[in-house]
Amino acid sequence: MQDIMPGTEDLLKKEMVTAYIGFDPTADSLHIGNLVQIKLLMHMQRAGHRVIALVGGATGMIGDPSGKSEERSLLSTEVLQKNLNGVKRQLEKFLNFSTEIPNPAEMANNYDWFKDIGFLEFIRDTGKHITVNYMMAKDSVKKRLEGETGMSFTEFTYQLIQGYDFYWLYQHKNCRLQMGGSDQWGNIVTGTELIRRKLGKEAFAFTSPLIKRADGGKFGKSEKGNIWLDPEKTSPYQFYQFWLNASDADVENWIKVFTFLEKEPIDQLISEHQKDPGVRLLQKKLAEEVTRMIHGEDELNKAIETTQKLFANTSAPASSLSEEDLQQIEGIIKQEYPLSNFINGTDVITLVSETGIFKSKGEARKMIQNGGVSINRIKVSDPQLVVKQSDLLHGKYLMLQVGKKNYFLIESV
Repeated sequence: MQDIMPGTEDLLKKEMVTAYIGFDPTADSLHIGNLVQIKLLMHMQRAGHRVIALVGGATGMIGDPSGKSEERSLLSTEVLQKNLNGVKRQLEKFLNFSTEIPNPAEMANNYDWFKDIGFLEFIRDTGKHITVNYMMAKDSVKKRLEGETGMSFTEFTYQLIQGYDFYWLYQHKNCRLQMGGSDQWGNIVTGTELIRRKLGKEAFAFTSPLIKRADGGKFGKSEKGNIWLDPEKTSPYQFYQFWLNASDADVENWIKVFTFLEKEPIDQLISEHQKDPGVRLLQKKLAEEVTRMIHGEDELNKAIETTQKLFANTSAPASSLSEEDLQQIEGIIKQEYPLSNFINGTDVITLVSETGIFKSKGEARKMIQNGGVSINRIKVSDPQLVVKQSDLLHGKYLMLQVGKKNYFLIESV
C-alpha cells in the first residue's frame, strides 16, 4: 500500500464496502501493468466487499495526464468503443458477476452519465466546488506546467471529471472507496473532496505502489513492447517467458504481488531459491501461477511444452521444431534473405554479415572460430561452410544462435 486515507482500514473491517477502480481504454486489451489493479479488485471481492470495474468511456476521450510528459492523441468514437469492448471482456474473466452471490461485481462506463451532462451544467454544478489553486497543486499538473509542452485545458479538467465519477458512484451505487495506482492519488482525492463539498459526506481512498524493475527499466515492457493480456497481442508462450526471465532482484517481490500464494509457501520458495538461484525455482513458479491465472491451464501447459522443446532439450535436432515453435522463440530476431542465395549456396560469413547479424566479416569469422555460432543447433566450426537450400527448416527457415541467448530466424524469400 502506498497512500491511504485515514479511517479506510476501519471501514473495511466493519462492513461490506463498495469500492471501484477505473481502467483507461487506450487499447483494446489490458496489459500486465494493470494486473495489480485487477488483483486488488479480486482480493476485495474475495474478502466479501462489492467491487465496480469502471471503464472510462468518457475519460478515455480526454486522456489522463498523470505520469505523462506530453498529451496523448484523442481516440475516435469507433476506436474507443472497440477498446471498451475488449477491456470489458477481459475484466469479466477475473471478477464474479453472478447475482447469486451477496457481493456480485459490477461493470460501469462513465460515458453513461457524462453523455447527458452539458458543459455549462458541469462547470456550474461541479466546477465551482473545486478551486483552480487546488487543481494546480497536484503533482501531475505541476510537472506538466513546469515542462516544455505545458498542458491543455482538456487534460487539466481530467481530475475534475474523474472526481465526478467517484461522486456519481457514491450517490448512485453507495461507492465509498476508490483504489488505484499511486500515480492516481491526486485524481482520487479530488473525488473525495468533491463528495465532501457537494454532499457533506466522507469518502475513502488507498493506492498501491507502482511496480518498477530493479534495474530501473519500465515494468511490463519487453523488446517487443507491452506484455498484453490478449493472447493475440502477446502469445501465452511469450507471456510465460516474460515472467520466467524475471531477474533474481525482481522475482522475490513479483511473486508476492502477482500471485495468490500464501506467505508461508512463498517464504519457503524464496528460501529454496536462494540456495540455488540457477535452478530458477521462483521464476518458474511465478510464470506458472500468472500464466494460469490469465490464460488457463491448457495454455500454460502448451507454453511449458514449447519452452522445453526450445531450451530444455537443445540436443534434439532443429528439424523437430515446428514453424510455430521457431516463431515463438523469445526475443528471436527475424531477418529475410533471398532464396536464390540458398539455391546457389552461400558461405556462412557472407550470410551473417549480409543479414546484419554481425557488423563485419572479421567479427563473424572470429566468433565462429571461437565456437560462438550455431546453425540449426549445430555448432559451426568452419568459416568457409556453405549453407544450401537443403539446410532450410521446413524448406524456408534457418535458425542461428550467437552466444547463449541471441537467436535469429532467417526466412528465405
